[in-house]
Formats: sequence, structure tokens, C-alpha cells
Amino acid sequence: MTDSAPVLARKVREHVIRMTQGGGCFLGASLSCTDLLVHLYTQVLRCAPTRTNDPDRDYLLLSKGHDVPALYGLLAELGYFPLSRLKNHLAPTDSIYWHPSRKVPGIEFHSGSLGHLLSVGAGIATDLKLRGSRGRVFVILGDGELDEGSVWEACLVAGAHGLDNLTAIVDRNGFQANCATEELIPLEPLADKFAAFGWRTARVNGHDFDQLGRAFGALPLAPGRPSVVIADTVRNKGLPSLEGKADRWFVRLTPPEVEALLAELHGAAATPLTSRPLVVR
Repeated sequence: MTDSAPVLARKVREHVIRMTQGGGCFLGASLSCTDLLVHLYTQVLRCAPTRTNDPDRDYLLLSKGHDVPALYGLLAELGYFPLSRLKNHLAPTDSIYWHPSRKVPGIEFHSGSLGHLLSVGAGIATDLKLRGSRGRVFVILGDGELDEGSVWEACLVAGAHGLDNLTAIVDRNGFQANCATEELIPLEPLADKFAAFGWRTARVNGHDFDQLGRAFGALPLAPGRPSVVIADTVRNKGLPSLEGKADRWFVRLTPPEVEALLAELHGAAATPLTSRPLVVR
């Protein structure tokens, strides 16, 4: 790895922006979690393209599966599959799709329906402990995803069994689809909720690599307890004209709009989008 984290993150964001063409993609959430993924894969996870079947590897589960453009872009940059394959996004001849597919190298588990993968992660973490493996499990959750009751059932189980090889990361960008989380079903005080379920918590700026380094470098945050890192992030991070916008979570853009956003990502003045945002009701 020769790129610095910010340089690699910018490359990944470029890939995400390009995936907004054709059938579109979940731009806002993918950009909010890009820095988290870059830090995890370059500084934390014990995994590599040559270790995809190593039973003692670390596992990354993207429970908020709609963020997969960022994960696909990063895996391609790290050599899990050719960069040229990203052009197959949404092509019927490939598995580069709106949500993770295990047919893509580096993807550990399918996701899409929210609320499932913390339970899967707890199961993998339990297996690793039973086998005496040093492997760890990291599960990225969306903040809106925390409305799913299955998330908290998994929290209870993980706390009861002392799964200190399990870490949840909450991409706390403040939105659930096109609504602010605190206006729909308030989540705060979020750290206190996890603590009440037996988890040790840390809260960081999800775009600050130094803060991320200190939080993940301290894992497990407490012996015998699962950890959660609540990462405060910004939807559409890197695109000032779209940052924090509720209506720009899923977009399908024209080639000129893509080029304008790529220019903005590299510091050019913003060009207003003409494509209408998709609103799901």
C-alpha cells in the first residue's frame, strides 16, 4: 500500500461517483463510510487478497449493504479483483450490484435486508472463540438500521457471551433514507444504549484518521466485552454541494453530472445537479 489514507479514500470516492450512472447507487451513505472502510482495511483488519479463505483472518461484514459501492471500490484498489471490473456495476453478466455478493472476492456475506449481519457476526465471533482463533469480526451498521430489533437481540447475545472479538461500527451520518434519524425515531443517547447491553463504547469523528487510529488501536475496548465504535460522519462526504442533504441518498446521474462531481471532489466549484433525486415513499 503506497497511497496515504486520504489519497486512497479519494480514489474510492471517485469509483463511487462513477457508479451513479446507469442504474444509480446509494451515493450519500457510500461516501459517508468510505473513510471508515479505508482505515479498517489498511490499518486494522488482518486480511488480504491472498487470505480470503484463511480460517484465522479478520472478517468485515457490511450490514448496511447499500454502501457497497465504497467497499467494491476499495477492494478493487487493494487488488481483490481488477479495477476494470467496476465498470460492470449493475451489468447482468456480473455480480457487482447494489448490495454485497459473495461471488465478488473479499465479500464475506450477502447483505441488503437491514438488521441481519450483527447476528451473523456474533455467530462468526463465537465460532472463532470456540476454535481458539485469533480472528476478529467487524460489522458496519447504519444508524437508521439500528431501528431493527434484531440488532439489539444480537447485542444482548454478544454481551452475554463476552464476545470481545466482535466490534460493531455505526456509520452515524444522521439519516435514514431521506429522513433525519432524530426526527423519525431518535437514537440518542446512543452510546448509553449500547453500554446498557453490555458493550464498551467509543465515539469518534468518522473522517478523522487519527481518531480512528486511537479507537481501533485500543481494541478490545474492555476485555470480555464486545466493542462498538460510533463514528460521526457526513452524508456525501467530499462533495460540499451535497453534504448533509436528505434528498441525495440514492442518485442516478448523467455522465456530465458525474464529471462535475469528480471535479468538485478534487476542489473545483460545485455545479448544481439537474437530475431529480429519487424519493422512496
